[in-house]
Amino acid sequence: MIRSVRGVKDILPDQTPAWRKVEATAHALAIRYGFQEIRIPLFEQTELFARSIGTATDIVEKEMYTFLDRDGTSLSLRPEGTAGVVRAYLEHNFSSRSPVTKLYYLGPMFRYERPQAGRFRQFHQFGVEAFGTDDPLMDVEVISLLWRFFHTLGISGLTLIINSLGTIAERQAYSEALRQSLSARHADLCHNCQRRLVSNPLRILDCKVETCTHITRQAPVITDFLSPDSSSHFRKVQDGLDLLEIPYVPNPYLVRGLDYYTRTTFEITASSLGAQNAIGAGGRYDGLVELLGGPPTPAVGFAAGLERILLLLPPESIPAPAPLVFVAAFGEKGRIAGFQLLEKLRIHGFTADTDYRAASLKALLRSAHRRSATYTIIIGDDEASAHSVILRNMAEKTQEYLPISSLIDRLRNLVELSRF
Repeated sequence: MIRSVRGVKDILPDQTPAWRKVEATAHALAIRYGFQEIRIPLFEQTELFARSIGTATDIVEKEMYTFLDRDGTSLSLRPEGTAGVVRAYLEHNFSSRSPVTKLYYLGPMFRYERPQAGRFRQFHQFGVEAFGTDDPLMDVEVISLLWRFFHTLGISGLTLIINSLGTIAERQAYSEALRQSLSARHADLCHNCQRRLVSNPLRILDCKVETCTHITRQAPVITDFLSPDSSSHFRKVQDGLDLLEIPYVPNPYLVRGLDYYTRTTFEITASSLGAQNAIGAGGRYDGLVELLGGPPTPAVGFAAGLERILLLLPPESIPAPAPLVFVAAFGEKGRIAGFQLLEKLRIHGFTADTDYRAASLKALLRSAHRRSATYTIIIGDDEASAHSVILRNMAEKTQEYLPISSLIDRLRNLVELSRF
């Protein structure tokens, strides 16, 4: 038997209601905040990710699924969504339609990572991207959307952590100061951080190794390198969060693993997830559009991992399935009438099913019980000839005889009553 690839998983029917709940909440809130859905390809030219994410990042160096197309072009499965959305923003000239463009996406991403709880090689993200304004209130709006998303799902124990990385020039100046500061402790850093010291010093701040954490807490902080403009921008973001009564914790050591972030950066953590506790993160990336060949364009966004969110989703937040109406049709005339009735029920919005293998009423009722049907409609040859049915309440084990013509209205009343 061929099994699924390590690090990917099937989402089974008993799990999909929770997924639909999360996805429906994402769609509803993003639209409420004025974002429009975009669906980008699962793979892009590798150069797109190398230029946007950065060649010195773990994602590009170690984690991308890269392959050659038949014409020799290097392609990669998307490891994140922002680069593809920016490429689409430029390719389809969104800036000519409106000075501000707000897009959101839902879908799978791919990274070669060590599988663990809530982290897979194929994983799913909900993300938003807002282009065209550097107003700090747009940063606040994006953070607010992510914060409301988690709260709407009933997730508790959340902490919003924020920081500013300044402009690209300020970030580069800080990166060099950090490299010089940490070089004196090179031998004490873990192997990965020794490599990052040369390629990407900011990533050292994100290391979870205790020794590295202790060393970096003695290093310079980014806030000392912010210009007055960047400091003012960050202060206005905090003021906006205060206005919306969204609690936050400033942390000058918070960085993002992707090279394109500037100024505002943030993440939301959940206390019940342990060390790897981030469930959503984002920030501003004012230089990325220009880096990919477009005009200077400010932008801000976030991405949230659905698998980790599902670990935190309260069971009571998942809506109960719609009542199932099971059609138990038997006999030559009864099966024909039942088949027509099954279609009529579905047309009128009921969740309805039957078992084509079962030939006797006893077998049909057993099947209805296995399917946890709320109501069963019994129709044999006699009922078909009389244009009537027997409607059975499976929980109460009661039944009533009624004409087919009144069945739909009767079921509507019963289903409506069962909701209260």
